[in-house]
Amino acid sequence: MRDAFSDTLVRLATADPKVLLLTGDHGYALFDNFRKSCPKQYINAGIAEQNMIGMAAGLARAGFRPIVYGLSAFVPVRVLEQIKLDIAHDLLPVILIGDGAGFVYAQLGTSHQSTEDIACARSIPDLSVYSPADRFELTACMERAYNAKAPIYIRMGKSDRGDVHVDNLPEGINGLLELKRGEAQNIAFIATGSMVRTALDIARERYPRAAVWSAPVIKPIDKSQVVDICRLSSVIAVLEEHSVLGGLGSAIAEIASELAPTRVLRIGVRDQFSQHCGSYAYLLKEHGLDQPGIEKRLEDYLSAN
Repeated sequence: MRDAFSDTLVRLATADPKVLLLTGDHGYALFDNFRKSCPKQYINAGIAEQNMIGMAAGLARAGFRPIVYGLSAFVPVRVLEQIKLDIAHDLLPVILIGDGAGFVYAQLGTSHQSTEDIACARSIPDLSVYSPADRFELTACMERAYNAKAPIYIRMGKSDRGDVHVDNLPEGINGLLELKRGEAQNIAFIATGSMVRTALDIARERYPRAAVWSAPVIKPIDKSQVVDICRLSSVIAVLEEHSVLGGLGSAIAEIASELAPTRVLRIGVRDQFSQHCGSYAYLLKEHGLDQPGIEKRLEDYLSAN
């Protein structure tokens, strides 16, 4: 997925000299091709993320198309006020990239783990939120963000869980993408980012009648699609490598409660910090987001309801 990000970034910047990349002293190897192809369009703003957002806002006002890159624990979380006031309030066309979302930087502890970024970004008016699951969704999200000319946050997990699509997506993705067709009155899975691969594996192995949907666009979400899925399913299981508070699961539950009441099981990070340090796989297990942990959660919920 990171290669797709780099390739798309170079393609956009080569075609449009107004595209500028700002980074907070991160991503050196990732941007080797960009620096080689577009050296005058690269700005290392240093470890000063708040200032970097202000720079991006000023450049956008001057007619440039800034793309701001940082770890998702810092962009958007550390710079939320600057995003709100400098960018979103005035609808400036700035694309914010938060890399390493979720538990990818596991060994670096809570300061570098990002499980609240969707909730933070969702709550800011006029700021869209994208969360691609593979290289195809990433490319489509980048192209959609560039064409939108609006404030957008793209959440990118550094771990590559493999492709969930087999080919490039049609231009202009607008909502949920069906990956596995299901049957009415059965469980349906809606997942985003790294959890889409897990949802597909669980559905194919344990719930063959279940539909699986990927949500690369979390805000604005297609309410009519969500309503249709809710009306055809007795249970919606929402999977995300993010807090259950304010993330995709909350967005689905909000729509279901108002427009198509059904049971929504939010599977994500509970209201707690990581208790121990370890590998990415270890932290997924600690938080019950590895495949066996999710399967048990589903079994317990379905048997009790």
